Amino acid sequence: MVKLRLQRTGSKNSPHYRIVVADSRSPRDGRFIEIVGGYHPINKANQVEVHEEKVVSWLKKGAQPTNTVKNIFKKTGVWKKFKG
Repeated sequence: MVKLRLQRTGSKNSPHYRIVVADSRSPRDGRFIEIVGGYHPINKANQVEVHEEKVVSWLKKGAQPTNTVKNIFKKTGVWKKFKG
C-alpha cells in the first residue's frame, strides 16, 4: 500500500518534515517514491508547502494519507480539491 506521510529531516530540536509518497513497509526516514511537499512546525507561521497537482493525482491513484498529513491537507485546502 502506498501512503502519504511525513519524513523527518533537520537537526536535533529543529525538526523539518517532508511530505512524501512511500510504500507503507519502508521505514519512516527510508526509501520514498516522490516528495510532494514540506512542513516546518517550528516557524510561527507553520509554513506548509504542498504541490497540489501531485498530491491530488496520488490520492486519485489510491494513496492513503496518515492522520497528520490529512490534517495538513485539510488546512491548506488540498483535501477539499480532492473531494470536490
